[in-house]
Amino acid sequence: MKPTAYFCMEFAIDQPLKTYAGGLGFLAGSHFRVANRLKYPLVGVSMLWSYGYYDQVRDKEGRMKVDYVRKYYEFLEDIKLKIPVTINNATVWVKAYKLEEDVFGTCPIYFLTTDIPENDYLSRTISYNLYDGNNLTHIAQEIVLGVGGYKVIRECENVKLYHINEAHPLPLGFKMLEDYGLNYVKEHLVFTTHTPVPAGNETQDINLLKNMGFFGNVDIKTAEKLGGNPFNLTVAALRMSKKANAVSKLHKETTEKMWSWVKDKCPITYITNAQDKCYWQDAVIRDAAKDYDYDKLRKRKMQLKKLLFEEVADQTGKLFDPNIMTVVWARRFAGYKRPYLPLHDETKLKKLLDDKKIQIIWAGKPHPNDTNAQITFNWIVSKTRDLKGAAILTGYELKLSKLLKMGSDIWLNTPKRPNEASGTSGMTASMNASIHMSSLDGWHVEWTEMYPEDSFTIGDGIHTDDDYEAKCMYEQLEKASNMYDTEEWWKKACNCVNHIVEYFDAERMIKEYAEKMYK
Repeated sequence: MKPTAYFCMEFAIDQPLKTYAGGLGFLAGSHFRVANRLKYPLVGVSMLWSYGYYDQVRDKEGRMKVDYVRKYYEFLEDIKLKIPVTINNATVWVKAYKLEEDVFGTCPIYFLTTDIPENDYLSRTISYNLYDGNNLTHIAQEIVLGVGGYKVIRECENVKLYHINEAHPLPLGFKMLEDYGLNYVKEHLVFTTHTPVPAGNETQDINLLKNMGFFGNVDIKTAEKLGGNPFNLTVAALRMSKKANAVSKLHKETTEKMWSWVKDKCPITYITNAQDKCYWQDAVIRDAAKDYDYDKLRKRKMQLKKLLFEEVADQTGKLFDPNIMTVVWARRFAGYKRPYLPLHDETKLKKLLDDKKIQIIWAGKPHPNDTNAQITFNWIVSKTRDLKGAAILTGYELKLSKLLKMGSDIWLNTPKRPNEASGTSGMTASMNASIHMSSLDGWHVEWTEMYPEDSFTIGDGIHTDDDYEAKCMYEQLEKASNMYDTEEWWKKACNCVNHIVEYFDAERMIKEYAEKMYK
């Protein structure tokens, strides 16, 4: 395997290091913990966000509010390196910090910041917030990550291959093209594409990118041949890379259909996402499931539910009952993920709650500029206020995510097919005996093919309208609640814990990246 530099806008490494928004970061975190354990030669490049993504707090009425608090990290090493990057015909200085392997047990990662005294105020704001809503700032972030990261790696590491996780760091491809030509780029760049929704496949005005310095000294005609006009970052990445991968079996089909019109693109394979069992899985649950010790598993699950319910009570003043089946919907709040679906028929949901068949918890962060998603979040706040056994939590970061996965009985996933490239939250929930209940999208398609009895499936994957899939979801919740806390339930939970790690643990994923992408 070649020494590889892995570029990603976000890394979810550990709770104290708030440089991530959601699934992309969670995936990168598992990638780097496991690669370190398996001793693969990887080095990471990312951004040191002064204010993180954002802090999700509550206003005086209990609704979610976007807040920003400056972050400080004494565990990052100042490597005394500053490099210049040209943005908008001006020099911006980029400073690098290093996360050493022994801090959180990951491969080393370089974190880049422009928030230093050498820069003017505007340049300093480039590394303030992950996925900044201002388009010019966003483009500048991509240039800093791509070009700045490339220069830092050339200065500090002996790397043979560059892996861009999503197309954000694409300017590094143009920097290599400028230095060595397109054939060199196609030998030294690999690309992972994720979400098929338009927002995840960025298009920009090609003249704006040229003026900003996105293409460096590469002429605009060459850039247009690669990414079109308007310029599509994903299309350019597919044309500039040696290989590309989708992140699930279904996503590969979706990706190939989406980009079938792109001539001269590289081959697209798939490597289904996975997560690190050593980080996410509770050891007592793992051991109890291995022995099919239902009493031990049940006892531990009740302890973990009580820990989760302390957080629910603290945030909402609601006291949940560990003996009732607890459903969790928790992930990035985005329209296609349909966080509203459990409330599609409020009468049916209320009956399930009133009959003590289920309790339900929501959590997740909308983008700070996604007004519709924030309205949905706060609509659920208002709906759950008077619903006994229903709550919505703020502060969805690694710590709360782990608490929810360990403390839930059902992990509910409701994306509208085929928009979920893979998803991974249900994998880590399943590692902790929280049974996955999902529409037929993303990784769940493969999970239900392998072990159809280890999860609950919503709908048929053909009819994807809200009315039909909500009806199927209520039926599955009723079915699961009738089975809950029986011998059949705990057997299903044990199977789920034991089988999930056979394919959806990140060791398999890393080995596939080494074989299919890095070799």
